Formats: sequence, structure tokens, C-alpha cells
Amino acid sequence: MKLLVVEDEKDLNEIITKELTVNGYVVDSCFDGEEAYEYLLHGEYDGAILDIMLPKLNGFETLEKIRSKGIQTPVLFLTARDSKKDIIHGLDLGADDYISKPFDFDELLARIRVMLRKKVETRENIYRCGELIINCNDYTVFRNDRLISLSAKEFQLLLYLARNKGLVVTREQIENNLWHFDNENSSNIIDVYIRYLRKKIDDGYDKKMIHTVRGVGYQLKAE
Repeated sequence: MKLLVVEDEKDLNEIITKELTVNGYVVDSCFDGEEAYEYLLHGEYDGAILDIMLPKLNGFETLEKIRSKGIQTPVLFLTARDSKKDIIHGLDLGADDYISKPFDFDELLARIRVMLRKKVETRENIYRCGELIINCNDYTVFRNDRLISLSAKEFQLLLYLARNKGLVVTREQIENNLWHFDNENSSNIIDVYIRYLRKKIDDGYDKKMIHTVRGVGYQLKAE
């Protein structure tokens, strides 16, 4: 997997590049938005780690330019600008994830793995989580070769969990992505559909795949 690191602080750029290389990635690096745009326009990258406060072109402008050219390289913002407004703006422009500085390197590696896994799976239009296979080409779901019949909304909810497998998604995130209704009803309806999915996905198996993180949300994981 080949990554581009775009960070104008040279010491931090070097540290990130070295750590990613040690972890098996092929890494190019640069220090400003214009250079990053040229790298992404003419090179083939599996993902980019992009600061926002960059010289020449900031991270938002860089992302907007590559997306306008149809370049869908996954982008993870790694930045000190962590206001909700900035996060929403970055995601709306087409970023795949967002980590604030200072950051934990193990978390960065985990988020990179999720980002790259999404890219591969989206290309195939098939999502896998352990024993579970979700095929968006024919809208089928299998667990251990057993066909699971889901309603359209159940399929959408499971697919959303699968696209974020290993990560905890909140009720608010589920609601914003799948439903548009009054807040007083949203939590109950989401809980109902989670119960439907659990019955169809987990009943009869010792290993449960759909987990509740109390007070936060839900998580789909293979182990």
C-alpha cells in the first residue's frame, strides 16, 4: 500500500513517514498543498494523510481540487484544527476521516487500515466482516454460507455498520445516515432495527457480531 504524507512541520513529517514505513507502507511525503495536489494528480496512492494548515494551498483547498478532478484517493485529515465546524467541512469536501493533533500513533495506524480497507471493499462492492459477507451487487447477505433475508432498511443498517466495522457508530450517526425523523422517535426505532439484525445475524451463534457500547452506540466486529 502506497501513502502520501502532507505535513509542513518537517520533523513531524519525517516521524510519520518513518513510522509508516516501519509498518510496511510505501510512503512519499511533501510539505505544501500545491505539491500535494501534483503528487495526487499524477501519482497512484492508496491513501493520503493531509494536514489542513499548509502553505500555498491549505488542506481543504487541496482536497477540493483533487475531488474536482475526479480523484477519489482516500484522505485522512491529521490536524490541530479540531472544531466541529472544521471537521464537518472536511468531511463534506470528501475526506474519509479526521484525527486531531496531538494524536496517538496506534490510533492513526488503525484508522489508516480502516480507510484502506474501505477503498478495497468499495471497489468490489462486497463487504466482509469475519464470517459475514454483504454483497451490494445483488443485495445478499451470508454468514457461514447461510443466506440471511433482510428488509431494505435492515440491509442499509447492516451495510452502514459494515462500512465502519471495528468502529463504534453513534445513534446520531446512524440517524443522520439512514433516517430523517423526529428526535423523540429516533432512538427507539434504531434500537428496534438493531434487535431485528441481531436476531437474524447473531441468533444461533456463540460469537456475536453486533455489539452495544453502552451510552455511545453500536459496533460490528468479527471477534
